[in-house]
Amino acid sequence: MTRVCLQRRSSGRIYTLEFRSQQRMTRRTSGLRRSNFAIPCDFAEGPREHFAIGKKTMKVLVTGAAGFIGSTLVLRLLARGDTVIGIDNHNGYYDPAIKEARLARFATHPHYSHLRIDIADRKAIEAAFASHKPHCVVNLAAQAGVRYSIENPLAYIDSNIVGFAHILEGCRHSGVKHLVYASSSSVYGANTAMPFSIHQNVDHPLSLYAASKKANELMAHTYSHLYGLPTTGLRFFTVYGPWGRPDMALFKFTKAILAGEAIQVFNHGRHRRDFTYVDDIVEGVIRVLDRPALPNPDWNGNSPDPGTSLAPWRVYNIGNNRPVELMDYIAALEGALNRTAVKEFLPLQAGDVPDTYAAVDDLVEQFDYKPATTVQEGIKLFVAWYCDYFRA
Repeated sequence: MTRVCLQRRSSGRIYTLEFRSQQRMTRRTSGLRRSNFAIPCDFAEGPREHFAIGKKTMKVLVTGAAGFIGSTLVLRLLARGDTVIGIDNHNGYYDPAIKEARLARFATHPHYSHLRIDIADRKAIEAAFASHKPHCVVNLAAQAGVRYSIENPLAYIDSNIVGFAHILEGCRHSGVKHLVYASSSSVYGANTAMPFSIHQNVDHPLSLYAASKKANELMAHTYSHLYGLPTTGLRFFTVYGPWGRPDMALFKFTKAILAGEAIQVFNHGRHRRDFTYVDDIVEGVIRVLDRPALPNPDWNGNSPDPGTSLAPWRVYNIGNNRPVELMDYIAALEGALNRTAVKEFLPLQAGDVPDTYAAVDDLVEQFDYKPATTVQEGIKLFVAWYCDYFRA
């Protein structure tokens, strides 16, 4: 067993975190309601040992549990024997029916509890932490979407700033051992040096959504520094796959192509994106969750590294490390659907960036992990799920 000592500089106390080796989960097919493409898990299976914070299993609070990534993560955590408390406000940003369908895959699991509350509701979040006392927290709840942030900026302040502050306070007062939270590739904003690295400064966001995610990283650092709370931010790169959000490009493209309608192709198709399959994202989240952030003893204030700290705070990119031309992405979708898209070419949208490309060296070095699902494979899986779910 490896013992790691983490000094909390704010108080001078030293805590010892004990880690156990992880066993990889074996995937199995599932006959869960509504779709055969539900993320596989075996609810009859008992707890199993895995890389955890001094425990055979953990109690994990997951916000955004009825969301795209959140619901996929919940299934994985339940499959390995963890107890999960899910939080989701089921808002109407997109059709809540798909959120209910995601939730139905695990709502009756004996080790799952669901709270229909908003992270912006301070009293409700305080009560959730006091009642359930989670060991770890994964905060995925947020107002998503770069383009929507231009139309409704205050929604991002309420959820992404105020709501995140409530999560930090809950973690602080409940003795949470590790907070993992969703950041975004959008924080790279006006940066053009590729690939995007966590060791680059990210001080020029191009949307309020991006600014809110950058703010999350700064807020988390403050709590790591002042209260010794281990926090890890994950910059997700263009996540796609089964059970995705209807406002995302792949969902919109598929719906339009099957209906014989034109798809809107912005920046005249001159985009490159580091598309990352949802299972790969979740695998990265779990590996990071099981290893609380530690201080970087080599951090130097004279030449500060933006991706680490003397506090127990880290950020990582989770991307495929293989940017794909948007037109190639569309071609893969056309191939999976066996149809040709009618394309409407449009200028670059406000707040958007032409290209994304994740440097994942730190993820590989520290967690021995790198997303590997190809766009061709991932799109085929999405199309199969979509056609099954919508009976298309």
